[in-house]
Amino acid sequence: MHQTLRAALWALWALAPALASSAPCKPAPLGDTVLYLRGGLNNWAAQDEQAFEYRCDAYYLNLNARGTQAFKIADEEWTATSTFGGNAEGQPQRGAPANLERSFSGTHTLRLRLNADGRGQLQVGPQTFKPTPPRPIRDRAALTTHFHSREAEFKTPFGAQPAGTEFTFRVGNDVPGLKRATLVVERRRLTGNQEQLAYDPLARIDMTPESRGMGTGFSARYRFAEPGVYGYWFELETAQGRYALQNNKDTIYWTREKGSMGAASVERLPAQDKRIRRYRQTIYAADFQVPAWARDVVYYYVFPERFRNGDPSNDPRPGGGRPQDRYQDRDVERHARWNEKPFKPGTGDGSDALYNNDFFGGDLAGLIQKLDYIQSLGANALYLTPIFRAPSNHKYDAADYKQIDPAFGSNDDFLRLCVEAAKRGIRVIPDTSLNHVGADSPYFNRFNNFPAGGAFDNGRINPASPYANWFKFKPDEKDPDKQFQGWVGVTDLPELDKNSPSFRAFAYGDDDSVTKLWLDRGAAGWRMDVAPWVPDDFWREWRRAVKSRKADALTVAETWFDSSKYFLGDMFDSTMNYIFRNAVLDYAAGKSGAVMAANLELMREAYPPQAFSALMNLLSTHDQPRALHHFGEEQDLALAKRRLRLAVFFQMTYPGAPTIYYGDEVGVGGGDDPYNRMPYPWADQGGLPDEALLADFKRLTQLRHDLPVLRHGTLQAPLHVDDQVVVLARQDGATWALTATNNSPVPRTVTVTVPPGVTLLQDGLTNTPVRVNDSRLQLVVPPLYGRVLTTTLP
Repeated sequence: MHQTLRAALWALWALAPALASSAPCKPAPLGDTVLYLRGGLNNWAAQDEQAFEYRCDAYYLNLNARGTQAFKIADEEWTATSTFGGNAEGQPQRGAPANLERSFSGTHTLRLRLNADGRGQLQVGPQTFKPTPPRPIRDRAALTTHFHSREAEFKTPFGAQPAGTEFTFRVGNDVPGLKRATLVVERRRLTGNQEQLAYDPLARIDMTPESRGMGTGFSARYRFAEPGVYGYWFELETAQGRYALQNNKDTIYWTREKGSMGAASVERLPAQDKRIRRYRQTIYAADFQVPAWARDVVYYYVFPERFRNGDPSNDPRPGGGRPQDRYQDRDVERHARWNEKPFKPGTGDGSDALYNNDFFGGDLAGLIQKLDYIQSLGANALYLTPIFRAPSNHKYDAADYKQIDPAFGSNDDFLRLCVEAAKRGIRVIPDTSLNHVGADSPYFNRFNNFPAGGAFDNGRINPASPYANWFKFKPDEKDPDKQFQGWVGVTDLPELDKNSPSFRAFAYGDDDSVTKLWLDRGAAGWRMDVAPWVPDDFWREWRRAVKSRKADALTVAETWFDSSKYFLGDMFDSTMNYIFRNAVLDYAAGKSGAVMAANLELMREAYPPQAFSALMNLLSTHDQPRALHHFGEEQDLALAKRRLRLAVFFQMTYPGAPTIYYGDEVGVGGGDDPYNRMPYPWADQGGLPDEALLADFKRLTQLRHDLPVLRHGTLQAPLHVDDQVVVLARQDGATWALTATNNSPVPRTVTVTVPPGVTLLQDGLTNTPVRVNDSRLQLVVPPLYGRVLTTTLP
């Protein structure tokens, strides 16, 4: 198309809202429903910044993005009637399973038109749309009314508290005009992977006026009697109207609800309560305990198939005729060399069209061989992705929960691993999914690789199977793929009916259940896959089974969002901390320290302290691109490693359990699956591990072990936060530690007020003394690194 004609068409399209305004406007096809662009660029969340605005005949959104982006268009709840995927033509269609994809090169306007039949038309052009600005608030009495959830002036006590705790809330301002304030308390309902989020009213409390200079203050008390996650906010009334004093608009990684808590914001009282941003209050069971050893853990996190091949005799091999030599109904693929890239279908690497069927030969014997290495790194807990029999390389498609996969060794090898690890002070924590099994398993038996008796023998429903009630079938469907529910639509992973009494007995109820059996065999606890897809009452019963079998066993959930609901004392002790991961990686990559601090402060306030100190603080995982990839390894590897070093420094000096994903410590990078699962580059296999980076990791893990305050110290409110520098304070009895990090490529100098009584500090890395003058400390923070200062050293 000629450039002049294209420009003219875009100009005409840009005028569409104005032209439409001269003609009768059509009502929004979805009424008051707000649509969001939800995709990889925002962690698939419903963010205000990516909300469409309806104008006369279409929905509009201004978006700043680069590269090809995959996304869907949906409301906050992924409601079926308001969720639009991509159809065969790549256009939005209600219920279409595929993602939409578009390429962006900066700022654009998206225009979405919807038809009555659920089909749509999405156009992307230059930015031309002018959103309707919010109506400004000029009511001084409302605008100056303050609340801060982390300051004792406004709320006591701080943070998550046990059931039965009474709280005092205060709001107020310093100008006249505030007539009335009401404390609104509600109970939160959150189910699944945040599909349902709602608040049920509990109390509306008229707050008591208090003298406050020229203005007015109000106070109220409320006792939270039962464990739960609650919401609260304040309704204000002035001569000019009614307002909501509510949580701020900060985005929390992976979390549907907005707001990092802390300082409140004021907005006009919305017509719909669901638009209010609640503060959250976690109330946990008074007897909630987390194993005492959890706060001292440094995890080494291993994807066993890619760590070390200690026994080549059990390696999967095409045509071998053993269980590990077949993937479903065909042979496996085997890598000829240890340091090859994992295969990815469709990339021209010579592999077949299947995912997760290529093998390098890593096993438990290899782990046992390298326990001394893991110990030398400073790790004292070994987290293993699944090791039970399964056809894939990742083993989340369980074929036998009670047997070690033959490619990894035997049950005796697991016993030996636990014994040898214990000799080195290392605990072993396995992983499995109790949400789904493999289609190629005796429980399901779709490929007829097991004796008859599976619930879906040879692709047919078998009502006589002892496992039949583990699944929900749809016999009326003709297509076998539609006769059962695959987890998130993946037919290789038939979803279990977690309400089946038979399955619950097998999973945790029986004396030889999966949960109890592996604890008896030496496991120190469990990491549980896709926890939000499993009912809460299942996890409550499961926790009781775990703790009754081994009281100090640790329970870790795979949750990515704000996990407060799992830390009430009846489900989990800890979680894989993806909020931490994203916050720290973005900060170390150069984004604002204030964004990181907001996300971390939310968890300090929302999580019970015993859970907060046990969180599995990640940087890389087998489900997300590695840290070095996030830091731009392909553009500047040396700089990416400096940024990784900064992230590890922060990780090792922060509360929780630092988690090292195998290979990060020697410079392994890689993007999305499968490249985030590269083999460890052992030198005797031709690899080139970065020994200097490894030495940095060891130095930092040793620093953490040497300074108990870094493991046990209570985290205070930040002493300083700006775009580059974050200074935190920790207290463990009479010992204080100050940690400072700098994400700038040049040194930065900041001055902070130290806690009372702190007059002399010592640098934890150099052992040099640092004096404090009149409670003020000037800190020079090195580029892309940090400092640790303590009042006492061992």
